[in-house]
Amino acid sequence: MLTLSLIGIGCGDPQQLTLAAIDAINAADLILIPRKGTAKSDLAELRRAICAQALSNDRTRIAEFDLPVRDAGEEDYRKGVDDWHDAIAATWSEQIARHLGGEGRVALLIWGDPSLYDSSLRIARRLDPLPLIDVIPGITSIQALCAAHALPLNEIGEPFLITTGRRLREGGWPSGVDTVVVMLDGAAAFQTLDPEGLTIWWGAYLGMTDQIIMAGELAEVGSRIVAARRAARERHGWIMDSYVLKRRP
Repeated sequence: MLTLSLIGIGCGDPQQLTLAAIDAINAADLILIPRKGTAKSDLAELRRAICAQALSNDRTRIAEFDLPVRDAGEEDYRKGVDDWHDAIAATWSEQIARHLGGEGRVALLIWGDPSLYDSSLRIARRLDPLPLIDVIPGITSIQALCAAHALPLNEIGEPFLITTGRRLREGGWPSGVDTVVVMLDGAAAFQTLDPEGLTIWWGAYLGMTDQIIMAGELAEVGSRIVAARRAARERHGWIMDSYVLKRRP
């Protein structure tokens, strides 16, 4: 029987690992670490550091592999993502067969939590043969962002919405809510909104040593966030950020 453990590891700080995550890491026969090119080598290195700190089982093997790249030129966004997931699933299956065979426990260390804006669960269900899937939840970037700002996410008795930068840019402020959490925003979509009455809490590299946070009235700090974001991307070659927007009722 083949078991695939998707282990939420938080946002980069090894101290965010839960005891369940540490147990799952040590229960694995094989840990797969994806490489996303030289620009994002920090992500693989952080996974290596987590294994070095948490792994006490000397029989657990670690294998690294190059992650397929999504075709950003595909006009049909959904089809492009679907094809990309197929390619990743094929790569996972190949690595498992090469290093483990058809039996045992393989683990992948998932940034944040496997259930939130991460496609590992969808990809796992495309594997051939289909393994038993085991999920260990982790601290999300939303939790890390709110903690960094000492921010209560929801207003008393009020809902909030989690969305993407693309959806915010294309659809504007969502109806029915005064609090919006924005993830996967490659182009600072908050710039497309009327800043009047909006407050932003922004963070990048949350939980890492290079963490950056900024907050304030959007009209006042929006341009500073854009500049800080651009400088950080140039310095690191990549950026992972998220933010909360609240609108005065």
